[in-house]
Amino acid sequence: MPRMRDHASARRRAHLERIRVAALAAVEPARAVARLLSLEDGVLRAGDARLPLASDASVRVVAAGKAAAAMAEAAAVALGDRLDRGVLVTKHGHLEGRTIPPGVRSFEAGHPVPDETGREAVAAVERLLSGSRKGDVALALLSGGASALLADPAEPLTLADLGETTRLLLRSGATIVELNAVRKHLSRLKGGQLARLAAPATVVSLILSDVVGDPLDVIASGPTAPDPTTFADAWEIVDRLGLVDALPTAVCARLRAGRAGKLPETPKPGDPLFELVRNDIVGSNRLAALAATEEARGLGYDALLLSTFVEGEAREVARVVAALGRSVLAHGDPVPPPACLVLGGETTVTVKGRGTGGRNQELALAAALALEGIEGISVMALATDGSDGPTDSSGAIVDGETARAIRAAGIDPVLALAANDAYPTLEAAGAQLKTGPTGTNVNDLTVVLVTG
Repeated sequence: MPRMRDHASARRRAHLERIRVAALAAVEPARAVARLLSLEDGVLRAGDARLPLASDASVRVVAAGKAAAAMAEAAAVALGDRLDRGVLVTKHGHLEGRTIPPGVRSFEAGHPVPDETGREAVAAVERLLSGSRKGDVALALLSGGASALLADPAEPLTLADLGETTRLLLRSGATIVELNAVRKHLSRLKGGQLARLAAPATVVSLILSDVVGDPLDVIASGPTAPDPTTFADAWEIVDRLGLVDALPTAVCARLRAGRAGKLPETPKPGDPLFELVRNDIVGSNRLAALAATEEARGLGYDALLLSTFVEGEAREVARVVAALGRSVLAHGDPVPPPACLVLGGETTVTVKGRGTGGRNQELALAAALALEGIEGISVMALATDGSDGPTDSSGAIVDGETARAIRAAGIDPVLALAANDAYPTLEAAGAQLKTGPTGTNVNDLTVVLVTG
């Protein structure tokens, strides 16, 4: 019996690996950019737009995010010698094996907490876009992570102020919408301000979405999109999360001043500025989830995409995920085994312990506890960028034996979860997924395989 159980578990793990590969291939950034961007006979095609380029028009590229390198490579191929200059900023380690286009200055910067290199990249972007003329094109290639990588504290804030604010918001369980609403009001480029900087040039923004529902103003903190949030909204968020007394003094002072109308707001919907701005989504969590579902069907599973709007505390979502798997196993509901359930989105973790992990690892550990002793179910929790939290993990694959393996290694998984210490706990059970940077970033995927 143990040998048959081990074989079934290994088979599910192998199938989850194939599903992972298929999902990521569907949102490979270079392909996504190439589908929407081309240049022929002096006319730039970006999505449905057609932009005639004058012979003296400048085309400059700003690529920011975890997928920036691949997106910039594809743009350079499409633009050829019409690419004038550019700036690329991505996370540390994400330039390995990449070819930097000629004329593009590249940076590897800190994420999720911004660092000095990110500030240098912002200065380079500001120099690149200053002096833009009507008829020029600023091509923005944006992907998840750009909010932190473009470290652009507004005066008189410091990089340390920005970093501490980001850290406190993350530890408080702020959603990406809340986090970026605050960031936009502490920044120089976010919240439509990159588009303002590039004016009167035409701005074309190709965006790989890492936010549930693909809201343009939230992805990468919306540097080329109108910002519907206000200083008052940002203040309400930090107040509700109980951070007013913990935030750096300069941050609170700026938010108070903005709320009182003493500072200019970010550009809002309806601003004439955006008449020369085009934003297009080139890849999303839904595309990855659909590809995962299709691959599972090819492997013989009755596959369902349940949602790409999953949010909430990782450990609570894990209990729901485990319950869905158990429902398939016990009642064939919503589909009989062999079954595959796919969910996409982005959970959060309210950090109360001092452990190491990430939201997908926390989800996986909580799912392992909920499934302990139950045969026939495996769960993969995956960060599509290959980097789950401040670790080298992409997530994990767990089943009904994972918690027992953790206990056999001398670790109490319940205490580990309470301490937010999923990384070493899952490592001890051999459950970790470590893919390295994937070059893309479209939120998270959770896949449940049930074979009975």
